[in-house]
Amino acid sequence: MQTEINKVELRNLKVEDYKQLRLTMQQAYKGADMDMEQPYWDEKDIKRLLKIFPEGQLVVLVDDKVVGSALSLIVDHKKATMNHTYEKITGNYSFDTHDYEGEVLYGIDVFIDPAYRGLRLGRRLYDARKELCEQLNLRSIIFAGRMPNFNEYAEELNPKEYIDKVRLKEIHDPVLAFQLSNDFHVIKVMRNYLEGDKNSQDYAVLMEWNNIYYDKSPVLINTRKSIIRLGLVQWQMRPLANVEALFEQAEFFIDAVSGYSSDFALFPELFVAPLMADFNHLSEADAIREIARYCEPIRKRFQEMAISYNINIITGSMPMVEDGNLYNVGFLCKRDGTYDMYTKIHITPNEVNYWGMVGGNEIKTFDTDCGKIGIMICYDVEFPELSRLMADEGMEILFVPFLTDTQNGYTRVKCCAQARAIENECYVAIAGCVGNLPGVNNMDIQYAQTAVFTPSDFSFPSNGIKAEATPNTEMTIIVDVDLDLLKELHEFGSVRILKDRRQDLYRIKKQGPAQQKPEEAKPKTRTRK
Repeated sequence: MQTEINKVELRNLKVEDYKQLRLTMQQAYKGADMDMEQPYWDEKDIKRLLKIFPEGQLVVLVDDKVVGSALSLIVDHKKATMNHTYEKITGNYSFDTHDYEGEVLYGIDVFIDPAYRGLRLGRRLYDARKELCEQLNLRSIIFAGRMPNFNEYAEELNPKEYIDKVRLKEIHDPVLAFQLSNDFHVIKVMRNYLEGDKNSQDYAVLMEWNNIYYDKSPVLINTRKSIIRLGLVQWQMRPLANVEALFEQAEFFIDAVSGYSSDFALFPELFVAPLMADFNHLSEADAIREIARYCEPIRKRFQEMAISYNINIITGSMPMVEDGNLYNVGFLCKRDGTYDMYTKIHITPNEVNYWGMVGGNEIKTFDTDCGKIGIMICYDVEFPELSRLMADEGMEILFVPFLTDTQNGYTRVKCCAQARAIENECYVAIAGCVGNLPGVNNMDIQYAQTAVFTPSDFSFPSNGIKAEATPNTEMTIIVDVDLDLLKELHEFGSVRILKDRRQDLYRIKKQGPAQQKPEEAKPKTRTRK
């Protein structure tokens, strides 16, 4: 796999993708022991597929290069579940078996270039197939999967025994294990499915994923995503041997929240602080500048994990040095491989006095596949003008990574975050650090209670709190928020704060970016936020 990925895109296949598709398929089937004249589809086959069922043909691209694909037909459920061969189900490769009146999305091929495996791009293709199945109101997804490792066990196990051992993880089969992990169940084993598949001994496992939303009567399915799932990480400060230990702990949480199909993962402000322990012999200002060198590697690793786990990651914050100035920044690493940077705008006296930190100069919102969001770091949430400007740009969810050492500091963040949710008619998610770091100066104690706040109206919790973590305990919370409720609130709420503003009397607007210089150090204070 290439060292850095800038963008991942999943879309429908186009005719002009054929040359890259052919190369990818050749690479994907390069080592397979199969009697095939050519391990790829002809261009005429692809054109035929795109003519009869364009929405069923998917590709995933990395930096505009086709690296994987999933090809499908719609067929009758009875035909899909009875014994058949690959040749028969595809109409002798003519695809005449495609039937828009059918009930099943039948997968005829899926492959990923080996150079790009490990990024869970196959899972992304399967998730897209499931979404398509729901949108088309189809009963299920069915396909016959190969058993490429069965040849190694054929003398001692029959196909059923082999499948059971793969299910119990006593044997690893890359294809079958992947299908089982994606919620497919075995229907039956079929013989002579794909002629010449020596690795599978000509066997194939017919598998099915059931669409729980299937309705036999025709329905219109809303394809726009309304329910957004947030995964918030309440991070325990602990000694870390190196930056790889930080990545290991972060990936544990990303894996956990993505396992629940979260759309976002939110980390706290300066959760990277344990890395300062190696520099505790230096002044606080020098120590934090030392760990600023990790900023770029952290951004790259989180970008990779956003792709691999198919989740948008808000990286909390970390120090960054630019043009000699120290900033508190974070990254929105999107699951399409792109990223944006955000910067803390308001710097606390403590951050100036101990670290010589400088505030950023840009107020902005971010477009994501789950709507428009805003991100503010800790102290920034106490300045209502920022979120009001974001709300004017259409922000629906505000994320606030924070770091507070005392309960009164946390109370300021919490109460202001709740106010931002009410006055801007949006959701606000906050995530902080807990625990102690006795080996790091100026970062010794933390207090936090991660939470999601809502507007205060009849469609929302009466106290405006959607969910809260246990205070001062490392954990995650998984929370669903409904964007359609916000739209109803804007139009039909008991009060309509955004609509009822007297903009004939007052108005907030952005100014041009100011050129800031580091403030001179003032007498040290132990108050941190």
